[in-house]
Amino acid sequence: MIHAHMTAWFLALILFFVSLGLHKSGKEKGAKIVHMVLRLFYLLILLTGFMLLFSININMMYVLKAAVGLWVIAMLEMILIRTKKNEKASILWIQFIVALLLVLYLGFSLPLGTYLF
Repeated sequence: MIHAHMTAWFLALILFFVSLGLHKSGKEKGAKIVHMVLRLFYLLILLTGFMLLFSININMMYVLKAAVGLWVIAMLEMILIRTKKNEKASILWIQFIVALLLVLYLGFSLPLGTYLF
């Protein structure tokens, strides 16, 4: 299940940047399609993440990681929407980077999963 979760969030990050690139190049229809596929990956991330969370003895660090993961997903969606509306999204980018670094640190440093740190 860990590999499915990691694959889902890795592909979601790729789809996020593809959707952003398509929007910035003026291909709105392609950006909208990729954005919808990205939303499907949000659901896959949530499903696999909650399955992982409830398959172990729930520790508060895992709950914190889940909350920060939800923060990352919210920032991805809000950045795409604000970019689509041609509004300023710089504070959202800062929040996204902080949340992504935090969730990666928590995910790779906790006992469940891959030991990177």
